[in-house]
Amino acid sequence: MRRLLAYAGALDLLVAHRPADPWLTDGAAATESEFAGRMGLPAAPAAAEKIMLERDAALVELTGARLLVDQVSAACALESLARAKDRGLPMLATASINHLTFNELDIGDYRTFWKLVPPLRSEDDRQALIEGLVSGLVDIVVSAHAPAPAEDKRLPFEEASPGSIGLETLLPALLALFHDERVPLLRLIETVTLAPAKAIGLAAGRLAVGAPADLVLCDLAAPRVIDAEKLTSKSKNSAFDGRHLQGQVLMTLVDGRVVYEAESP
Repeated sequence: MRRLLAYAGALDLLVAHRPADPWLTDGAAATESEFAGRMGLPAAPAAAEKIMLERDAALVELTGARLLVDQVSAACALESLARAKDRGLPMLATASINHLTFNELDIGDYRTFWKLVPPLRSEDDRQALIEGLVSGLVDIVVSAHAPAPAEDKRLPFEEASPGSIGLETLLPALLALFHDERVPLLRLIETVTLAPAKAIGLAAGRLAVGAPADLVLCDLAAPRVIDAEKLTSKSKNSAFDGRHLQGQVLMTLVDGRVVYEAESP
């Protein structure tokens, strides 16, 4: 990792890495907690994320390379991230919409659609993520779109493949944070448009003269009940299946061309 960061730093490339100590997380299916213990699930402590993030921060300080912390999920890791940013280290962080929405209790009776990597954390961790999003500590929100065929999900929780599809549900799930008055609308928009575009050096994600006309027309208040079977994705492993949300895409333009238009009701 030190060598990779050194080469990337010399070329001014952004390195993305998901922090998780492999020795602590090997074989884990959940976050270490009383709940995981009662469920009998092999678990890893949230500290596994913090330990690896601390290591990566030390290597960033050594090499000067830019690092994207991929899908931070634990409050203790956010504390390490804050210290690194306070020292001026060139680090950015993403959080998945799943970890901003759900907590470990959503696993319920071993529902494999909620088996994710990193695993769902405590409610305190979720609240810390939301606060980090508001403050700017967390820079980008990602859909964490991870399709899995039904046969890979219809297994005992420990054996099931991790991941949830997320592209089609990202907008209404994100808007839930706005409707609940947790995160300002413009801040939410920034985390999925301008912030990721800036991170990878794209002249996109903004409304400006000469910028690509990549636009989405939305009805922010349109009620929706997510039905995984009606989603376009070939895989139907949606953690949001059955959830009542608000927000509907009406039209999408890419570089000024209409590429999607919702059917009239």
